[in-house]
Amino acid sequence: MPSTLVLESCKALAANNLTITFAESATAGSLCAAFAMAPQSGQVLKGGIVCYDAVLKEHILHIPPGIIKKYTPESAEVTEQLSRRLKKLIKADVYVAVTGLTTSGGSETPEKPVGTMFMHMIWEEKSLGLREVYRGKPEDIIAQAVDRVARMVLDLIRDVKKVEN
Repeated sequence: MPSTLVLESCKALAANNLTITFAESATAGSLCAAFAMAPQSGQVLKGGIVCYDAVLKEHILHIPPGIIKKYTPESAEVTEQLSRRLKKLIKADVYVAVTGLTTSGGSETPEKPVGTMFMHMIWEEKSLGLREVYRGKPEDIIAQAVDRVARMVLDLIRDVKKVEN
């Protein structure tokens, strides 16, 4: 069952006739799965790409290897590029990318510990990137990231509606 935040996010997307698509690394399809379980999924979810390995980021989403090497596959810079390049593959209104570290063995450092997640969302000319650090087992970290993305979507829609009114 999707979380309350995911359900609210899907309702808000549907109420505003918006669609969403994902490029997922660390969440490994969890965003698509959560949004697919909402009653409005057929109206709002376009789908997504799971690009867990850096090779897929390079070959499917065409992230230059130099960017991945310079910043690491789990970085704000790569996450932003994923969301921007997703626009070239899937037509939607909202584009979201997520990378991060749910287990050790990646690019973790004292400044970027396990639990660090990067999220980037693009809607029209708006672009928002976040870096969050979560605690828990990998499934806990992923669940927190999914909810944070749902909150990002809700906040953006609410902010835009305030501006329009």
